Amino acid sequence: MFNQRNQYNVIMSLTSFLKRTAIMVFKRYVEIGRVAYISFGPHAGSLVAIVDVIDQNRALVDGPCTGVKRQSMPFKCMQLTDYVIKVPHSARQKFVRRAWEKAQVTEKWAESNWAKKIEARQKRAQMSDFDRFKVMKAKRMRNKIIKHEVKKLQKEAAKKA
Repeated sequence: MFNQRNQYNVIMSLTSFLKRTAIMVFKRYVEIGRVAYISFGPHAGSLVAIVDVIDQNRALVDGPCTGVKRQSMPFKCMQLTDYVIKVPHSARQKFVRRAWEKAQVTEKWAESNWAKKIEARQKRAQMSDFDRFKVMKAKRMRNKIIKHEVKKLQKEAAKKA
């Protein structure tokens, strides 16, 4: 049975645990200059910069180097990235373009694992049946070679022991 003292100790230990673990949960905040990836909609797959926050559901975005014109966009169709460009509140397109190019956002995005995974997913979706067959055969061959090398190493280890 819990008495008041035990309840107090449990609550205090739980709050101290939460304080230690919940110091920095979110790293990507909605802010002016934050670069976002558009996950669905007419501009799906493009990068945009948040130029202004309209309300809790929408932002004014601009993608000068990705072909997305300045427009209002809901946060639901955006995924925030780690990249932030330094632009003032409601900056014009030429200032956003300069900051985008100075921060080399397009190059950094192309090198990121996120972009590589998206590209690999698109390549996989474009594969024909014969391409999938070739991949299967290559994987079989790779696994056969690995298995052969492991057997060699096991034999050598057995001889030494």
